Amino acid sequence: MHENLPNGTTVVDDGDTCQRALLPGLRHPSNDPSEIRQRTRVSLVLQALRAPLHVINLTILAVVVGALSGVGSWALFEALDAATTSRLDNAWLVWLLPVAAFALGFAYHHYGGEARRGTSLVIGESLPPDDPTTPEPTPSVPRRMAPMIFCATYIAQLTGASVGREGAALQIGGSLTSLLLRPFRLSAHDRRLMLVAAMAGAFGGAFGVPMAGAVFALEVQRTGRLRYEALAPALAASIAADRVVEGLGRSTPLVNIDVGNVDLDVLWRLALVGLACGLAARLFIVSHHQVKAAVTRLVAYVPARPVVGAVATLALMALFGRDYLGLSLPLVENALAGNTADWWEPVLKIVFTAIALGSGIPGGEVTPLFVVGATLGSALASPLGLDPRLAAMAALPAAFGAAANTPIACALLAIELFGGSLALPAALACIVAYAVSPERGIYEGQRAGSTKDLRASAARPPRA
Repeated sequence: MHENLPNGTTVVDDGDTCQRALLPGLRHPSNDPSEIRQRTRVSLVLQALRAPLHVINLTILAVVVGALSGVGSWALFEALDAATTSRLDNAWLVWLLPVAAFALGFAYHHYGGEARRGTSLVIGESLPPDDPTTPEPTPSVPRRMAPMIFCATYIAQLTGASVGREGAALQIGGSLTSLLLRPFRLSAHDRRLMLVAAMAGAFGGAFGVPMAGAVFALEVQRTGRLRYEALAPALAASIAADRVVEGLGRSTPLVNIDVGNVDLDVLWRLALVGLACGLAARLFIVSHHQVKAAVTRLVAYVPARPVVGAVATLALMALFGRDYLGLSLPLVENALAGNTADWWEPVLKIVFTAIALGSGIPGGEVTPLFVVGATLGSALASPLGLDPRLAAMAALPAAFGAAANTPIACALLAIELFGGSLALPAALACIVAYAVSPERGIYEGQRAGSTKDLRASAARPPRA
């Protein structure tokens, strides 16, 4: 049976098979060996280029994600600077903290949804399933997270709650990125990589440390593991965010100091500083969990729980003054200027922050832990016979690196902030602090990658 189709193709049906025979004028695929080899080479080239082209496409998209995260960080920091100035100019604003805490608790309880999980949600959504055979769900960060954490952090700083801002920047970056990616037909895996890029941009842009921002986003997801497949997008996003923030007029000044001859005598003293930072991180984590558990047990009505933290903060303020309200950046500036801090400064900052965050007042942990590290290093400098500035600069990132399980990123942060001469002191302090900090850090969304107990990872001898 012969059938002529409109396109000029004759179909020959022998009853069992249907074959297409091209009419003269249309070319059959050649069976010439040279042409077959040529087609094979082209196919192999296209296949080899597919992976790098995909990386390039994602990296270009990561630049957009980083720029968006940079704008979010810049807007947040500008708003918080204004809030802090208003609080310092109008001392009565701190007495509104209980009212603000109840309003924030009510809003997050009734309208927050998944946004209540904060930074841990962004970290968790950026991670693939542990079981590779499990279908990978599409990651999603609520759109409401960005405006809610922006307003909540502004109100918290305006009224003096001891919470940070960089965690809020991570949440804003993740939320805006999730909104940006909606029109794009990306796989779930690629969307997760873009969330990693958003975290890198938020952290790198916040401090002006693009290398540390990229490594932080790779390191914070799993304890003791780096996610190398996201390296190119993370670095591109962090650099873009840093350029955007600086282009908008906000830059982090580089503080260079001559650390002198860092010999073995100085190194073991810095190791003691790192040990103290790791113990401070442990104290912060335990205090935060204890406050959270106590408030949950004692106060049944969820929106009222932040009020407990607000009242406790005002009571502590009446006892110890206002230096520990808000970000407490003057404490860091004094430590980095070489002024010796008192031993109770890092302790009180831990107490103020653990009460605020543990009771449910929204905010971040990064800057408060930087304050803890800087003041702790400064306080230990005199007893250990160290340069106060050196001890403060080495300890500043160590406390946060230990609490967040990100020692490499924090060592890089110190180098980018304070210069290459601080590489060895900062790396030593961060690594020692990480080694003595708890297995579980401040972020619940962070998964366990490797244990800090080297006995558990060692090969066990076979039983007789």
